Amino acid sequence: MSNLKKMLLNKTSCKSIWFMRQAGRYLPEFRKIRSKNKDFIKLCLDSSLSSEITLQPIKRFDVDSAIIFSDILMVPYALGQEVKFIEGKGPKLSKFNIEYFFKSNSEEEFIKRLNPIYEAITMTREKLNKNKSLISFVGAPWTLLVYMLNIKQDKNRINLEILNMKDVELNQIFNRLTKYICLHIKNQIKAGADVVQIFDSWAGLIPEKKIKNFCLIPNKNIVDFCKKNKILNICFPKGLKKKYLDFNLTVKPDGISLDPNIDPHWAKDNLRDVVIQGGLNPKLLITSEKEMFKVAAKYIKIFRDIPYVFNLGHGLLPETDPDRVNKLVEFYRKN
Repeated sequence: MSNLKKMLLNKTSCKSIWFMRQAGRYLPEFRKIRSKNKDFIKLCLDSSLSSEITLQPIKRFDVDSAIIFSDILMVPYALGQEVKFIEGKGPKLSKFNIEYFFKSNSEEEFIKRLNPIYEAITMTREKLNKNKSLISFVGAPWTLLVYMLNIKQDKNRINLEILNMKDVELNQIFNRLTKYICLHIKNQIKAGADVVQIFDSWAGLIPEKKIKNFCLIPNKNIVDFCKKNKILNICFPKGLKKKYLDFNLTVKPDGISLDPNIDPHWAKDNLRDVVIQGGLNPKLLITSEKEMFKVAAKYIKIFRDIPYVFNLGHGLLPETDPDRVNKLVEFYRKN
C-alpha cells in the first residue's frame, strides 16, 4: 500500500510526494510526444501514449504517486460539447446548448467515449510499482461550468450575466454534471486508480453568496459518493481563502489541497480531521534555489507531525527546469 493511501485511510503521518501537472510541458520527453500529437483531446484518448506520459515523472524523479495524463474537460467532451485547445490561449468549448445537454448521451455512450482513459489507467497500473498510488481526477461541477458556459473573463473575473439563469435550471445542470462526474470517478477507480482528486480550480471566482450552492454542496455530493463507494478522495477548492474552513467542515474530504495563498500555520490550526496536501508556490521552482529550499523547509517543518502530502499549490509551470524538480524531491526526502 502506498504512503498516500495509508495517510488518507488512517490519517497517519508518513512521507509522500507528488506534483500537480508532474506529467507536462516542462518535460522534454513530453514535448517530444506533444510535438507529434497536435490534437490534445486525441492525445488524452490515446491509451498507450497517455500511459507513457503518466509514467514519465515516475521514471525521472521516482515520485510516490502517478496521476493519469488526462484533462478535466474530458467530461464535457463526453457529454457532447466540442472541446478545442488553442495554443497560447487554452481551452475553448463550443456554445453550450442546454436542451442538448439534458437530452444527449446515455451512460453507456459517455463511458464508451472515455473508455481509452480507463484503458490507460489499467495499462499504467500494471506497469506502476504496487507501493505507488495511481491518482485519477475530475473537475468539480462549478469549474467545469466555467468552461462550458465560457463565463471566465480573465483570471480574476467572471461574467455574472451569463449566470442569470433560473436557480432551478442551474441546479439541474449541477446535478447532471455531478451524476456524470461520479460515473467517471467510479470507472477510473474500477480501471485501477486508487485515489481521486477533485479540482475546483475556479472556486475563488464564485460570488460569496453562491459559495454554498455552487461549491460546498456539489463537492459534498461527490465526496459523499466517494465515501459510499470507499473511494479515497482529495479536494482542491482553489482560491477559497479562509472559506477553506467552511469547505472542510461541510464537505469532509479525506484530503484537502492548499493553494499558495493559504497560510500553512493557519491551515494546520484550522483544518482538522483531514490530510493536508500541497501549498508550495510553483513559481518558487523558477526563482532562486535558496528561496525554494527555504520555503519548502518551512512547509516540511510546519506539517511534520500531522498527515501531510508534499505538493505544490497548483501545477508545475511549463518553464520549470526538470533538474529543479529533482532537487526539490531529493531535498524533501532528506528532510
